[in-house]
Amino acid sequence: MNNDKTLLETEADNRKLKSNLLTSIFLMITSAIGPGFLTQTANFTEQLGANFAFAIMLAIVIAFAAQVNVWRVLSVTGMYAQDLSNKVLPGLGYVVSFFIVLGGLAFNIGNVGGSGLGLNAIFGIDYTIGAVITGIIAMLIFISKNGQSLVDQFIKILGVVMLILALYVAVVTKPPVGEALQSMIRPQNIESLILPIITLVGGTVGGYISFSGGHKLIDAGITGVKNAKIASNSATFAILGSGVMRLLLFFVFLGVVSSGVGLDPSNPAASGFEIALGRPGEIIFGIILFSAGISSVIGAAYTSASFLKTFHPLLEKYNNLVIIGFIVFSTIVYAFIGQPVMLLILAGSLNGLILPLTLGTILIGANRKNIVGDDYKHPIWLTVLGVIAAVATLYLGIQSLSGITALWQG
Repeated sequence: MNNDKTLLETEADNRKLKSNLLTSIFLMITSAIGPGFLTQTANFTEQLGANFAFAIMLAIVIAFAAQVNVWRVLSVTGMYAQDLSNKVLPGLGYVVSFFIVLGGLAFNIGNVGGSGLGLNAIFGIDYTIGAVITGIIAMLIFISKNGQSLVDQFIKILGVVMLILALYVAVVTKPPVGEALQSMIRPQNIESLILPIITLVGGTVGGYISFSGGHKLIDAGITGVKNAKIASNSATFAILGSGVMRLLLFFVFLGVVSSGVGLDPSNPAASGFEIALGRPGEIIFGIILFSAGISSVIGAAYTSASFLKTFHPLLEKYNNLVIIGFIVFSTIVYAFIGQPVMLLILAGSLNGLILPLTLGTILIGANRKNIVGDDYKHPIWLTVLGVIAAVATLYLGIQSLSGITALWQG
C-alpha cells in the first residue's frame, strides 16, 4: 500500500513538474510574441524579403545564448534576478527592478491596446472597449480563487492557438521556402540586416521577457543544481518556440509580398492576413493579435510583480494585488490617454541596456561560489556564448539610446 502511494505521489509530482515546465516555456514564448512582434515581422519581411531569414536565425542564436544562461543560473541559485544582482553588487537589484517595471508598464499599455485591436478585427468593436475587455479578462484570471492554475492553462492554450493559426496561414500563402532557406545560410547585403537583428533580439529577450520563464521556474520550486539541465532545456524550448512562431509569421508575409502585392503601411501585419484569406484572414489575424496581446499583458504583469515582491514582505504577501493593480493601471492609461509615445521611447531605450547589464551580472554570479555554491560549475561554453550575447545586446542598448535623443527632437 505504501509503495502504491509512493508511486502515485511520484506520478503526480512528475505531472506537476511537466505542467510547470510547459507553463514557464509558454510564458516566455507568449511574452515575446506581443503586438509589436507581428508588426516588426511584417515590416522587415516586406523590406528584406527572403533575406530576413538570416536575421531571424542569428537573432535566435543570440537569444539562446542569453536565455539559457539566465534561466540556468537563476534556477540553480533559486534567486530572482534582482536578488542575485544585489548579491553581486549591493543596490544593483533595485536599479534593475526599477527599469524592468518601468519598461513592463510602458509596454503593457501597448499590449492592452494590441488586444483591443485584435477584438476590433474579430468583432468590429471599438478599440478602447476591446482594450478594457482585455484588462477585465486578465484581472478576473488573477482574482479567481484558482488564479495561478488559470494563468497556467490560459498561457498554454493561447500559445498553441497562435502557433496553429500561423502555421495554417503560412501554408496557404505558399511562400518561397527554398529561397528563404538559402538566404538563411547565404544572405545578401548583410549591412541591411544589422538593425533587424538588433530589433529581433530586443523583442525576443529584451526587458522583462528574458526573466519571465526563469522566475516562473523559481516560483514552481524547480531550483538547485539537480535542476540545472532541466532549466537549460526549458530555455532552449522557449527560444525555439518563439523562433518557430517568428518563422511562421515570416512565411505568411513572405508568401504575400512574393506574389507582388504590397502590405498596407498603416497596418502591415493585418493587411498580410487579409490579402491572403480575405475576411477569414482578418479574423485569424484578430485572434492571433488578441492572443498575443492578452498573453503579453499577463506575462508583463506577472514578471514585473516578481521583480518587486522580494523587497518587502507585504509585496510578496499581496503579490496578486500588485499584478492586478499593474493591469488596472495599464488599462486605465490606455483607455483615457492612449499609448504614451514619450514613455514608450524612454522605456524602450533604457530597457535596451537592461539585458547586457543583467546578463553580465548573472555571468559573474555564475562563477562565484558564494552565489552558486561549491557543487556547481557553470559550463565554459555557456559563459563564452553569454559574453558574446552580452556584447551584442550592449550594442543594441547603445543603439537604442537614440530613442532618448528623439525625445528632445520632437
